[in-house]
Amino acid sequence: MESKAKHIPSKLLLKKMTLDYYIDLNKARYNGRKVAWASSIVPQEFMEAMDIAVAYPENHSATIAAKKGAMKYIDHADEMGYSNDICSYARINLAYADLKCDEVFNLPKPDFVVCTNNICSVLVKWYEALAEQYNVPFFLIDVPFNYDYDAAKKFPDNDPQHKINYIENHYKDFVMDITQERIDYIKDQFYLFIKFLEKMCGKKFDYDKFNKVMEISNRCGKAWAKAMEYAEKVPSPLDGFNMFNYMALMVCMRGKESSVRLYELIAQEMEENMKEGKSQFPFKQQHRIMWDGIACWPYLRHNYTTLAKNGIVISGSTYPKAWELVYDVGNMDELAAVYAGIGNNRCMAYQSDTRAMIQQQCNCDGVVYHMNRSCKVMDFMQPEMRRQIYDMVHIPYISFDGDQSDPKNFSKAQFENRIQGLVENMDAQEKEEVQ
Repeated sequence: MESKAKHIPSKLLLKKMTLDYYIDLNKARYNGRKVAWASSIVPQEFMEAMDIAVAYPENHSATIAAKKGAMKYIDHADEMGYSNDICSYARINLAYADLKCDEVFNLPKPDFVVCTNNICSVLVKWYEALAEQYNVPFFLIDVPFNYDYDAAKKFPDNDPQHKINYIENHYKDFVMDITQERIDYIKDQFYLFIKFLEKMCGKKFDYDKFNKVMEISNRCGKAWAKAMEYAEKVPSPLDGFNMFNYMALMVCMRGKESSVRLYELIAQEMEENMKEGKSQFPFKQQHRIMWDGIACWPYLRHNYTTLAKNGIVISGSTYPKAWELVYDVGNMDELAAVYAGIGNNRCMAYQSDTRAMIQQQCNCDGVVYHMNRSCKVMDFMQPEMRRQIYDMVHIPYISFDGDQSDPKNFSKAQFENRIQGLVENMDAQEKEEVQ
């Protein structure tokens, strides 16, 4: 009689891998490895090739906030003189670096810090402050902003539907649509970074290992994309709210074989769910939405419960696209282009078009926009971006005031009222379409 081997469920595997990551990180220096603190979408391929243990302060701050531990650090950041207008991730991390203790996971002291400004310009001053606090070197990979996106040249008939369909079918081309001057500028910094790492580690850069890491990272990006695409299915076998948790390892372990296996496992589980008519979302799927923006980590349970009791499943998000970092292995031009082509580093028209594509692709009935007080640039862009997107897809939407990790900037009552209003609008639109 044949027996089927039981695999560890992806949620349990995720927890184990996260714990193992922090244990490995804290053992690194004892094993003779250098430790870096890095921003989330930094070219990890170079550090992975040099066997450097990399900590990600953004991830760490989000974890602290999700575990309800943010206020101790936010209050301490106030005492240190940091304005509450600054990103709460930065305030939590800078306070953590000063207090040097945490009930969740500890980060070892860095040998150097590195960041890119492809997602946020605040990172530059944040990491400068860290370098000063720890008295360690700071390396910045400067990524110019991509403002030159002219949709009118590609879509002369000005038909929104044609545009959305074209972007969906040529998405990688849009990501890679970076001028050669920018690519060359970033590549020069990559080679300077290699020299910097050689000096820090006292050994030559291993290009063979670098290509192997690039190959693993590409597989990880593709496995992640495939796993998250299951949220697009109707009904969705994937509870899209889980993207917030699954994403953690795309930040800190996307150059590891174990991450590839995790996302392949999630895809396998989703296939099984579809065959059995099951879903991770244990409620009736009455409405499908796109969630735009970072999660409110201190209020994850409240947000999820509010959506669930209204039968709302998240089927779309900007997160999956942000982590589809796929390029030709060994191609330094494409590596530079993909890190320069991150959504946050693009003009409003590009961001609006991409979100409209996601809303269509994921069969969304509505959209929830998080007006995240930690992301000032996105706050300023969001009202006009919402208008542009609605003109293309005509899907009801709401926005709510919140913050990724500062609990003071969120109101449960406001969130619940806004969701109720969205449900009413989605129901009304559904009745109009039926008639």
